[in-house]
Amino acid sequence: MVRGEGDPLTGDVAATEAYDGLGATWELLARSYGRDSLDGQGMLLAATVTTGATTTNAFWDAGRWVFGDGDGVYFRRFTASLDVIAHELGHGLVQYTSGLTYVGQPGALNESVCDVLGALVRQRLLGQDAGSADWLIGADLLTDRVQGVALRSMAAPGTAYDDPALGQDPQPAHMDDYVDLPHDADNDNGGVHINSGIPNKAFHLFATGLGGRAWERAGQVWYDTLATRGRIARDVDFATFAAATAESARERYADAPEVLDALLSAWDGVGLPVS
Repeated sequence: MVRGEGDPLTGDVAATEAYDGLGATWELLARSYGRDSLDGQGMLLAATVTTGATTTNAFWDAGRWVFGDGDGVYFRRFTASLDVIAHELGHGLVQYTSGLTYVGQPGALNESVCDVLGALVRQRLLGQDAGSADWLIGADLLTDRVQGVALRSMAAPGTAYDDPALGQDPQPAHMDDYVDLPHDADNDNGGVHINSGIPNKAFHLFATGLGGRAWERAGQVWYDTLATRGRIARDVDFATFAAATAESARERYADAPEVLDALLSAWDGVGLPVS
């Protein structure tokens, strides 16, 4: 243990960033959505920072989070990105709510929900509204050697990087460009990190269409859809998820029709019209 809740700062910058990132994510869930940690029952948030290692990844592993230090060539330490920290915690939130299956379209929704959480945590901490935020995920991770701005762009999927070593950002932003891949580990479990660009773009259109703070009305609709028991199944597809968000918007914002209007326009904008 390097630092526990309430302990003073240490000289480990990765530990400090992880501590602050866990706290910022807890704050969003608690203050905006009334949820006590990921499981709603005060679950301990424990992170491992791999100081001295060259792990070029961050991941959720059965109740703990691991954040690598990067290779120093293409990737900096993964704790440097608040939205990546919150994204990884998002996988825990999904596990304790809808339990979205990690393959195909439900897997892409799993990844997208985590990107949404990452963006909202960062925007809330910085006090940004939807229109002024950059909607980038992992902008703090890439070194100057990489030809790109981030791991993913929610505002413009497919444009985050185009690099000789890393390749070109493969994310689509519309169902017309959906990437149909085999549902196996060699193909990203059916493109879960690729096709997540479509619901990511839908949320960006929704939040910017509404304006104001994205973690408030837009984020509340996504949270309600995820956390309301029985609203979505573990194997939900994009179209059914979109319809479920409309149900959430109608239920919570019956007196604010502009919320549903912005939502329907957003889904229509990515090729998933909701009746």
